[in-house]
Amino acid sequence: MVDFLIWLEETRPSTWMRESGGAFFSSLVFHSIGMAFVAGIHVVTDLRILGVAPRVPRSLMCRYLPVLWASLLVVALSGLALLLAYPAKALTNPVFYFKLAAIIAALWIMRALLRSAPADDPGQDLAPAPGKEKALAAISLVLWVAVITSGRFLAYTAKVMMASHLLY
Repeated sequence: MVDFLIWLEETRPSTWMRESGGAFFSSLVFHSIGMAFVAGIHVVTDLRILGVAPRVPRSLMCRYLPVLWASLLVVALSGLALLLAYPAKALTNPVFYFKLAAIIAALWIMRALLRSAPADDPGQDLAPAPGKEKALAAISLVLWVAVITSGRFLAYTAKVMMASHLLY
């Protein structure tokens, strides 16, 4: 694993990401803005399912799906760029894996909630969500808080910055 990390750190794209202030900073900005959209859309949807703004049809939340998927793409690409800059920093940190697991769980919950979304029946669209959906929405909220918090903790919990430091 150490050999792979050292090799990755020595590639041109990795070196460029680390040494080009603009590339790293831009990736960080895009990652933050993308996360704001991804988490924000999930939070609004979860809160609606939990009963906030009951007069807003739940089907309206589906209008934000294209923004959600585009933002998720931005987050994934910028996250890969940040990972490429300091692969050992993330890949040797258990907090990174926790963050990924929380993201996967939250996205799985959103998929389940979309599958159980009310049909085009306006009466059903405004009806309170069933208990199972409310429980999933509550878990989703907790997961997005965990994703954001663990993402911030990554900056402070790394024990290894560069894989070459593992050799000494």
